[in-house]
Amino acid sequence: MRVQKFFRPVLGALFCLTLAHVAHAQTAPKYPKETVLLATHSSPGGGSDVFLREMVPHLTRVMGVNFAVENISGGSGAKAMAVLAKAKPDGGMFYATTPTFIYTSLMSKTDATFRDLEPLVNVFYDPEVVYTAADSKFQTLKDVIDHAKANRGKWGAANPASLERQVLERMKTATGVRAAVVTFEGGGDMQINVLNRTLDIGIGELGEIKPQLEAGKLRVLAIMGDNRIEQMPDVPTAREQGVDVSVRKFRGLAAPKGTSPEVIAAWEAGVQKVLADPTYKKIYTENGLQPAFIPHKDYGPFIAEFARDTEAFLKAASVIK
Repeated sequence: MRVQKFFRPVLGALFCLTLAHVAHAQTAPKYPKETVLLATHSSPGGGSDVFLREMVPHLTRVMGVNFAVENISGGSGAKAMAVLAKAKPDGGMFYATTPTFIYTSLMSKTDATFRDLEPLVNVFYDPEVVYTAADSKFQTLKDVIDHAKANRGKWGAANPASLERQVLERMKTATGVRAAVVTFEGGGDMQINVLNRTLDIGIGELGEIKPQLEAGKLRVLAIMGDNRIEQMPDVPTAREQGVDVSVRKFRGLAAPKGTSPEVIAAWEAGVQKVLADPTYKKIYTENGLQPAFIPHKDYGPFIAEFARDTEAFLKAASVIK
C-alpha cells in the first residue's frame, strides 16, 4: 500500500506531462516547408545580405527549418520583387524589405511593386552612417561639405533607387553643394570605390562595413539618425555637425500575396524568439541594429504610410511627377 501511495502521484504527474506534450504538439503544427528561400536584391556583403545571413543560423534553431539566402540582383530590387510576386504563397520564399523596394516601385516601371507583395513583419531599424577611407583627408562631415563646395566631390550610394541615395540628395539640398551622387547595385561594390578613394564618402549600414572598420580601412564620419549609437559614442550625428538630415531605415520581410495565417503566425513567433535570443542579440547589437518588431497586422499600414511619405518627398523634390 505504501508503494502504491508513493507512485500514484508520480504516475499522475507523468501522465499530465504526456498530455501537455501532446497538447503542445497539437497547437504547434510543423512548418509547411523544410527549406525556405530568403531573397534579397542586395549583392553579397550588402546590408540586406548581411542581415539575412547573420539571422539564418538562429532562425534555423528557433523555427526548425532550413534557410537559404539568394541574391537576386537587377533593377535595384525590381527583379527580386517580380520573382516573389510570382512565387507560391506556401511559406517557401520571402523577400528582405528595406526602403529600397518602395523607392524602386515609385521611381521605376517594374513588373511588380511593393503593392504586389504581402508585408510580413519588421525586424530591425538600421541606422545609416556616412563613412570614408581610413587614410582619406576628411576628418569630419564638415570637411566633406567644404570640399564639395570648392570641388564638387563624389558621394556613393548603394542603389539608384534607395533611401541612401535620397539621404545624400537631402544632404546636398541642406548644405547647398553640388556633389555628384554615384550609385551601385550593392554596398560591397561601393565600399571598394570608397577604399580606393574614387569616392569621397559612402553611406550605408554599420553591419555591412563592420569588417572594414575592424580592419582599420574605413572611418565613420557621421550617424544619420536622431541619436548617436552605442557602438560609436564618440561619432556625432549629422545634425550635431550642422547638417539637418536624419533618417531611420527599416529591415523586415515580405511574402507572396495569399500567404496563410498559420505561416504568418509561425514567423511572428519565430522572429520574436530570435530577437530575444542572447547569442543573436550580441551579434545584432554589435552591428548597430535596433530591434523593432512590428507584427503583420501593423506592418502593412507601416509600409503604406512610409510609401505615402516617400512619394510626397519625391514629388516635392521633382524626382517623380
